[in-house]
Amino acid sequence: MTTRSPGRDSAVLLGRPSLDDVVAVARHDAPVALSPDALEQMAASRAQVEALAASATPAYGISTGFGALANRHIPVDQRVQLQRSLIRSHAAGTGRAVEREVVRALMLLRLKTLASGRTGVRPLVAQTLADLLNAGITPVVHEFGSLGCSGDLAPLAHCALVLMGEGRATGPDGVERPVLELLAEAGIAPVELVEKEGLALINGTDGMLGMLALALADLDLLTDTADVVAAMSVEGLLGTDRVFEADLHVELRPHPGQATSAANMLRTLAGSGIVASHRAGDDRVQDAYSLRCAPQVIGAVRDTVDHARLVAQRELAAAIDNPVVLADGSVSSNGNFHGAPVGYVLDFLAIAVADLGSMSERRTDRMLDARRSHGLPPFLADDPGVDSGLMIAQYTQAGLVSDCKRLAVPASVDSIPSSAMQEDHVSMGWHAARKLRQAVDNLASILAIELVTAARAIDLRAPLAPAPVSAAVVRVLRSQVAGPGPDRFLAPDLASATALVREGAVVRTARDMWTS
Repeated sequence: MTTRSPGRDSAVLLGRPSLDDVVAVARHDAPVALSPDALEQMAASRAQVEALAASATPAYGISTGFGALANRHIPVDQRVQLQRSLIRSHAAGTGRAVEREVVRALMLLRLKTLASGRTGVRPLVAQTLADLLNAGITPVVHEFGSLGCSGDLAPLAHCALVLMGEGRATGPDGVERPVLELLAEAGIAPVELVEKEGLALINGTDGMLGMLALALADLDLLTDTADVVAAMSVEGLLGTDRVFEADLHVELRPHPGQATSAANMLRTLAGSGIVASHRAGDDRVQDAYSLRCAPQVIGAVRDTVDHARLVAQRELAAAIDNPVVLADGSVSSNGNFHGAPVGYVLDFLAIAVADLGSMSERRTDRMLDARRSHGLPPFLADDPGVDSGLMIAQYTQAGLVSDCKRLAVPASVDSIPSSAMQEDHVSMGWHAARKLRQAVDNLASILAIELVTAARAIDLRAPLAPAPVSAAVVRVLRSQVAGPGPDRFLAPDLASATALVREGAVVRTARDMWTS
């Protein structure tokens, strides 16, 4: 899912970007720059690598082969070829090209680690990678190739290949052209990699972390959207707002996400004539779980997002490479490239997304069922029987929910050994990230279908007046999607509603009124 926000003119200064910086560079083409401190640290660590390269003692990644071939010492006159061969052989991805924003995110995160001064690359390598980002040149990276261990090897190798003047890439217009032509047009010279540099360009968790950063931004938007839309469904179904009062949440069950969602729902329903109309004389004791428990579920998603954000921030503060140059100048092998911490939260988020979508679909189904909708026409149709109303929109929503359940199956529980059993346990974090992206994309459409349904239910409650926030959101939707009436081609309506959700129009409207 791609959200939109204004562009950014100020450069993201390497080295420790924030998660917001990752999104700004990946989605909105914010420029990047290397600080003087970063350049100084890179030069110092490079001196250590060059000293090891000149030594007779083999050093992994500098004067040896890689992975299961690490026992072979490589003579000086073959080391440039060693780096070139590493990148060419590891650029072995297949499948469809991944999204531009994902590639830009992983490029930025690899650049962040290079700028840390822990990898031993020349400042020239980092500056050239920054130049690629600023020129809008995007390597073609494929869907399959990473096991989420020893780094996102194949995806990053496809990026490093472009740094060398090889491989495939698109320009700022998204059109693929010869790499050397794109570099020449941007005034960028290809880099000849020397000792350690090829390995440093591919040995990180940057792809899975980049996709996690983008998903967190999307889910911040979608959890607020879910609060608003769920409240509108409560309104359309003549539910009560009493269950969202703070004394039932903050005091009795102090999960922070739950309290936030309950407050958002209560603010959305404030001043509702529809809710007020049945406070007296209503013989129902309790609303269904999909209404009454919405803050508990959406709030649990919020808390899961916050946990994932903490992991992402820790990973963002890391310098992932093997071997690394330590603060005392020594060079050490390590296993920090293993993607388990990131892979686990990517899978955790996919579970939360599936459950949030499932509850949304249950509210939609309730509004369409005349036996449970408290006076609404079957399927909210204009002339039930002649018209089918939103019947099949719920089918579409159910299909999306089913797909989310499939995508919630964890990837990180799997491991297929590789590299002649040298890499005998891998994280599959890249795959966890790829399926989360699809699940988040599905969730935007699921919430959009509930929005269309809830807005029609509210309209059909006329002359009862909805809450001011609900009314404002309905007006935004009606600017793109017509109200109740005879059946019409429904797919464009659902697409327009989904675009409003993804662009944040629903949330902006509600937030403006919450704070006014």
